[in-house]
Amino acid sequence: MQQFTVPQFIEVEDKIIGPITVRQFILLLIGGLIMFLEYKLSDIVLFIFLAIPTFIIVSLFAFLKVNGMPFHYFLLNVVATFKKPKVRVWLRELKNFSVHQDTKGSASVKPVVAKSPVTNSRISDLSLVLDTGGIYKGEDGEIDIFGQLNNKPN
Repeated sequence: MQQFTVPQFIEVEDKIIGPITVRQFILLLIGGLIMFLEYKLSDIVLFIFLAIPTFIIVSLFAFLKVNGMPFHYFLLNVVATFKKPKVRVWLRELKNFSVHQDTKGSASVKPVVAKSPVTNSRISDLSLVLDTGGIYKGEDGEIDIFGQLNNKPN
């Protein structure tokens, strides 16, 4: 039987030049090329105004880590967070509605939810369903996935 060595630190990036990783080296190389083009295509004053923000942005992406993750992952997570809706609404269809009229005369539709009282036998039935992983069906019928007891006539 062959034995294989299992890599231990697979999430640590490989270092190529001192403490600089491959990703950081490529980012610094791209930033250097951009700054070289800025130098060749502009005069010295414009170059200084263009090179300082370029250097800061490249340094952020290359070296800054937020909560242990690289800055570009953090930036992607920020964008994904702002694209998600701020309020999550669970829409559940209700069958019973009642119409209420305010003192101003405007009508509003409000759902009527009939709640059954929770008894000790119901709690024990639900705990048995949870303990048995859904195998126990209840004394009078089956308990569905929402914990409702479905009585089936014989």
